[in-house]
This record gives sequence, C-alpha cells and structure tokens, in this order.
Amino acid sequence: MYPFIRYTSTIIKAAIEVKKGNALTFKDTGEIHFYCRLSDIDNFLEMNNGRVLTLYDMGRTDFAVRSGLGTQLLKQRWGLVVAGSTIQYRKRIRAFDKVTMKTHIVGFDERWIYIEQSMWVKGKACSSALLRTGVTEKGKVIATARVLESLGQADWELPPTGYVAEWIISDSDRPWPPVG
Repeated sequence: MYPFIRYTSTIIKAAIEVKKGNALTFKDTGEIHFYCRLSDIDNFLEMNNGRVLTLYDMGRTDFAVRSGLGTQLLKQRWGLVVAGSTIQYRKRIRAFDKVTMKTHIVGFDERWIYIEQSMWVKGKACSSALLRTGVTEKGKVIATARVLESLGQADWELPPTGYVAEWIISDSDRPWPPVG
C-alpha cells in the first residue's frame, strides 16, 4: 500500500521548513530523514526494492515543496511525471535503520528535469536512483523553461553531462518491448 500518511507528513514538514526559512533552489540538495519501518521490509528483513522507489517519491515531494515548485504546481494546475529511472543498490537497509535521503537536480534539457536521489545509513550509500522527470499541464509535459521562469530562475542552465548524458543516449537506444 502507498504510504499516504508518510507522504502527507513529508509535505507538512517541508512546508514548515519553508516557513522557518529553509527553502531550497533548484541548485540545492534536499535532505530528509526517516526510519525503515516494518511495513517497508520484505521476507529477507530488508527494505523492499519497490518500497525504495516509492519512498524516493517523498524526497522529490520535499524538494518540490521547499523549492517553490509545489506552489507553482497548485497555482498553475501542473502535475509531475517520472518518465524513466535507473537504480543501483549497494547496501541493505534493515528494519529500524535511520535513513538519510538526498535529492538534487543533476541536469535538465528543453523537456526533462534529471534528478539524482540517494539513501544513506550511517554515512554509507545504500542506493542511488537517476530519474527523468517532467512537469505536466493537461497531461502533456511542458518546457522546462516555463518551469524555471515560474520559479524566478529563467537564466539558470544545467545541461546533462557525464553519466547523465550517457544515460540519456543509452536510454534512447533502448528498444521498446514489442506488442504481442
């Protein structure tokens, strides 16, 4: 089941951080902390890989609220979409481990915003995800220039480089599964 209560709690905590003066820009790294719950683990007593992706939603939500994007989503009636992702796992997260999640933007192009997220336990990286995300209006992805302009960051540029640019190229070469 989707963790709606945790998700709502994340939104409230992010709004409180903004009121306390801890807002973010698209150039910053967002950070949240939480504990691995019994509802997060699988039969191997570690955080389920699907739950990891679900919990990464919380980090992106915190980042959106604290960067002002959340306000623009409501004001403009925009939505968010994940159009692609890749994830690597390095260390197990066990029940009751305190997790630090980091979220930051690693690049954007005309259409997509590329976000890297990671989970850490006791200073050690446990997983890292690279996501292709977009802002939508009436079900269609809008230009990132509109998003940046709405946030007062129209002059900011961050073209994808390194492994992010390589991932974009590699992903575009990947064939879509055949029908049938």
